[in-house]
Amino acid sequence: MTVVRRTESHLRGVDGLALFRRAWLPEAPRHALVVVHGYAEHSGRYDGFGAWFAAHGFAVLAYDQRGHGRSRGRRCHVRAFREFLDDLDRFLEVVREEHSEIPITLVGHSMGGLITAAYLVDRRPPIHSAVTSGAGLALREDISWLRMKMALILRHLLPRLSMGRPLDADGLSRDPEVVKAYLEDPLVSRGMTTSLAAELLGAVPQTAARAADVAVPLLMLHGEEDPLCPVEGSRTFFDGVAIAGSDLRVYPKLRHEVFNEPEREKVYQDILDWLNGLPS
Repeated sequence: MTVVRRTESHLRGVDGLALFRRAWLPEAPRHALVVVHGYAEHSGRYDGFGAWFAAHGFAVLAYDQRGHGRSRGRRCHVRAFREFLDDLDRFLEVVREEHSEIPITLVGHSMGGLITAAYLVDRRPPIHSAVTSGAGLALREDISWLRMKMALILRHLLPRLSMGRPLDADGLSRDPEVVKAYLEDPLVSRGMTTSLAAELLGAVPQTAARAADVAVPLLMLHGEEDPLCPVEGSRTFFDGVAIAGSDLRVYPKLRHEVFNEPEREKVYQDILDWLNGLPS
């Protein structure tokens, strides 16, 4: 039986902000997975994911985004979207120091999927591959032009003003225990600032238009019944990816968090099989 060691620590972002990090580690990892979590949540929600992959020989490393979970910073706030990319740059620098002899794969969920895609096309990192889950690469139809205009205006007048409403937890998973745990989690945030809202509204179309710039194999996962991040975002982005080995998996009936659905181990196995099929 593989022994999984869990660790917790902190690192400093490029601007000195303290970022919380955690890891799930086997005795002799053969590959590293770097998890980039979604909006309003935190790395602790990936314990099942981390433990499963660590048991299969992967070092799984995650951090709480600035303003999320146990990291410092105003809740769900950034001055500029690039701050997320800079933090990921810094975290990958640390991961490379700790695991210099093994390949690295980014795994980004939801807003973390958007950050991962933006990082791939903007920073073109020297990594092995990337995986996105329910990536935020398209705007929902209920986000009106007026609402977007208001966010853009308010970010200049009151950038730290909290706006929006909590995510619809029922849209996360068909597993009622997952929904219950999310609603009771004290580290889950319940709104974002006008600055973050405006930055996301700008980052989505800018990133979605650059799929051809992806330079590593990309696996995109999405639940067909995802009500939070439209599946069309992943489909359209994937159509523009030209790198061999890339793949798109759309799961019928699954909602936003495919890593937290009753079929989660099937999804984990799909990632494992895909990674095993790529050149090392």
